[in-house]
Amino acid sequence: MRVTSLNRPADQYSCQPYLILGDWSSIEDVNTLIDPGPDDHVVQQIEKMYTGVGKKAVDIVVLTHNHFDHAAGAKVVKEYFGAQVLAFLPGPCVDRCVRDGETLRFGDAFFEVIHVPIHSEDSICLFSKSEGVLFSGDTALRVTSAEGSYSSAYLNFLERMAKLPLKRVYSGHDPLLDSNIASMLEYSIRMVKQSLKTRGAGQTNNDS
Repeated sequence: MRVTSLNRPADQYSCQPYLILGDWSSIEDVNTLIDPGPDDHVVQQIEKMYTGVGKKAVDIVVLTHNHFDHAAGAKVVKEYFGAQVLAFLPGPCVDRCVRDGETLRFGDAFFEVIHVPIHSEDSICLFSKSEGVLFSGDTALRVTSAEGSYSSAYLNFLERMAKLPLKRVYSGHDPLLDSNIASMLEYSIRMVKQSLKTRGAGQTNNDS
């Protein structure tokens, strides 16, 4: 599996788009774009890349959630490449809704859909056990202090992530995480537990 972090537009706020290809760009690989961003800025970048012979440059677009900075560019990518758009909930240009626990093929690897209604009701993360890779969207894994307000659901999510064999975490906005992930999650869990203990587990908001 190959992951390319595509450039963001310089003139407006955007998430970090990712293109996933198979190691050999075989016919059966599923060329996948995670979160195209707010406009058509990824199209020319992808056009210049080798994405396989006799294949669509983008087979599917997967939205980690439907916020503008992640999803507004899906329409032009869908039309330009003839791609199918997948998301957790229906929305503009969405061709199919994915389910929690569903397995999807990205490139030559398989990913599990993890529904995480914390940052937004439709937020998902995408995890490949074989690759040790997580696409986290806007659901934060790093918590640096106990000053925020967090939910028990967020704590449960972090504890679940801490049990996964994570080697790389691709965020919707932050740099790649590829070292000390276990210790970072351990610290995040400790901070969230401290916050919940101090403020009460009834809090439903968090800063992820």
